[in-house]
Amino acid sequence: MPLTLATWNINSVRLRMPLVEKFLDQWQPDILCLQETKCPNDQFPSSPLNARGYVHQAIHGQKGYHGVAILSKIPLDDHTKRDYCNVGDSRHVSALFKVNGRTIRLHNFYVPAGGDEPDRAINPKFGHKLDFIEEMKHLDAEGEAETSSILVGDLNIAPYENDVWSHKQLLKIVSHTPVETEGLKEVMARGKWLDLIRHRTPEPEKIYTWWSYRSANWQLADKGRRLDHIWSSADLGPHLTSTEIVREARGWDRPSDHVPVIIKLDI
Repeated sequence: MPLTLATWNINSVRLRMPLVEKFLDQWQPDILCLQETKCPNDQFPSSPLNARGYVHQAIHGQKGYHGVAILSKIPLDDHTKRDYCNVGDSRHVSALFKVNGRTIRLHNFYVPAGGDEPDRAINPKFGHKLDFIEEMKHLDAEGEAETSSILVGDLNIAPYENDVWSHKQLLKIVSHTPVETEGLKEVMARGKWLDLIRHRTPEPEKIYTWWSYRSANWQLADKGRRLDHIWSSADLGPHLTSTEIVREARGWDRPSDHVPVIIKLDI
C-alpha cells in the first residue's frame, strides 16, 4: 500500500493557508506535518483541511510562536506532546497510525532556531537549542514494541557538508556549527534513525529545503540549507520509493522560507 507523507515549516498557518491548500490540492499527501504554525489550538483553520479529507488532526499550538500539527487522511491515535526543556513551548507532537497492518509512531518536531550567535554563554537561545538536541538523543526509533517510527520536522540543523551552500563559510553560522551537526548526528546514531532523504540521495549531492528571506534573489543566489528532515526506523528503509523537495514552493506568493519535503513508502 502506498503512503505519501510531507513535512513543511509553514511560518504561520493562518497567513499561508492558501499555500497549504494549493500544496494539498496538487500533491495530495496522505499526511502533512506542519511546523511554526503560530496559532492556538482553538484558532487552527481546520475547515479547509476537513473539506480536503484531512479530518484526523493532532495539533499542538500557541499564540504567535512555534506550534506543530499532524494533518492526516488516515486515522490517528494516541496523540502525545512532550515539553522539551520544560519551557512551555509547543515544539513536539506525535501520534500513532496504521498502514496495511503496520503500526507507525510519527513524531513532528520544531527544534529551536538558536539565534545568531553560536555561543551559549552570551546567547541563551543557542543554549536552549543545544539542550533540546541533548534531550532528543533519548528518542529511540525502536522504542515501542511492534511499532515502526517516523520523525519529521524543521530540525534547524543542516548536518552534512552538502546540506549547505558552503560548508567552509557556514562553519561558524548557527545551523551548521560543529557542535550542532555532531549533536544531530548523535541523535540519529543513538536512536537508530535512518535519514530517508540522504538514504535516497546520498552525499555529495546538494540538497536544500530553506532559503533566507534576506536574499534579494534566492533562486539566483541559491544559498540554501537542508533544515527540514524525514527520518525513520531502519525497517522502513526498504519501503522507501521516492523523495521530493518542492523547491517551486519557495517562489509562490508570500511564501514560507522553507519548502515541503515529501517521501513515498510502499508498505
